[in-house]
Amino acid sequence: MLMKGKKVYSILRGKCPRCQEGDFFKYSFTFHPNKVSKIQKKCSNCDLKYMIEPAFYFGALYVSYGITVVLCIVTFIISKLILNLALLTSFVTIFVVLILFIPINLRLSRILWINMFVSYEP
Repeated sequence: MLMKGKKVYSILRGKCPRCQEGDFFKYSFTFHPNKVSKIQKKCSNCDLKYMIEPAFYFGALYVSYGITVVLCIVTFIISKLILNLALLTSFVTIFVVLILFIPINLRLSRILWINMFVSYEP
């Protein structure tokens, strides 16, 4: 599943979608607000420009929205149906989970977005 050449490899490892060698993000995973979503200008291995066109990553907002909806539904099901929390407590739980998952959501949506448009080339 995590073999080089698969999109899952690039997404989970944070690597260039074309060569899967160079790092996509400037910094390793962090909660620092100024560093969490910074990407490299281009791949250090194959020179792929990560900013394919101006405002390219605005499309990642749609991916982020989808991730947020799934996260809200899963959190609600766990908190309300499994843990049997009150409705207000469930919504507070959803809010806390969304705040905690902001860095993951930002990074995941950007790397998913570029992987939709760039294919692996060995």
